[in-house]
Amino acid sequence: MAASLGGLGLLQGRVRLAAAAAAASSLSRPGPQGLVRGGAACSTAGRGYSSEAKGEEELRVRYLDEENQGIVVLGLNRSRAKNALNKNLIKMMSKAVDALKSDKKVRTVIFRSEVPGIFCAGADLQERAKMHSSEVSSFVSKARATINEMANLPVPTIAAIDGTALGGGLELALACDIRVAASSAKMGLVETKLAIIPGAGGTQRLPRMIGVSLAKELIFSARIVDGKEAKSIGLVSHVVEQNESGDAAYRRALALAQEFLPQGPLAIRVAKLAINQGMEVDLVTGLAIEEACYAQTIPTKDRIEGLLAFKEKRPPRYKGE
Repeated sequence: MAASLGGLGLLQGRVRLAAAAAAASSLSRPGPQGLVRGGAACSTAGRGYSSEAKGEEELRVRYLDEENQGIVVLGLNRSRAKNALNKNLIKMMSKAVDALKSDKKVRTVIFRSEVPGIFCAGADLQERAKMHSSEVSSFVSKARATINEMANLPVPTIAAIDGTALGGGLELALACDIRVAASSAKMGLVETKLAIIPGAGGTQRLPRMIGVSLAKELIFSARIVDGKEAKSIGLVSHVVEQNESGDAAYRRALALAQEFLPQGPLAIRVAKLAINQGMEVDLVTGLAIEEACYAQTIPTKDRIEGLLAFKEKRPPRYKGE
């Protein structure tokens, strides 16, 4: 059966079977853990948009055109509330992510802020103060589920942190595959200041990223770090000096996304799945997952095109088939 972008659901099932088989083959190892499914106010000069959202919308979804076709930018746009996460914004994010995960033309998603100096201030505390305790639990569950869906998008995701990212704002960034920050950006999981804990993945993703001891230190102290310190502890992959327009991290994120565009789109999706699934299990099981994922690239038209392009000394023309 030829692999295609639409066959990733089947591949995920095969990955689970491979993990189970690998675990069963080693009686000295415990059973496998549950596998987690893998997963702008920018200058428009010289760049086109196939879709332009209305200015008043709290989340702007932009499909870049021309040389950036395949890159989608999600821009947080609640300037009056420092992009704080409220019910409406979470709803809009969930709807946007749901559309993106089934769009075969999407190659990379960039999360950014369209509000200068801020990425996301976390939960909307003014709205939170008016909620009954049962509403709070429901809201946090919805926010957690939405951020998990972001993490499970089948394509690469990049968080461009040009300003402050606190609490749920940092948790949103942690759910992305790659984080780029301006050196002046401020980041922290500060929930303990409010006598609560990170509730949208922070207690799980941060220690996996920077180590258990340091993650505990940052969460216990509610410490805020800047871009340079974030890079030194492994919280972000790249740090850049902020520019006059305040979008240096976004520009670096866009440059990274452009590096992904020439590569085989199906291969990138399968590679992300293999990495995400493999990181949740032991090495033997992870290698079995890699084998199952690799097998899906063999019968593809893109693989043949890659070999032919290499032979003919020309750029490949991949179609995701």
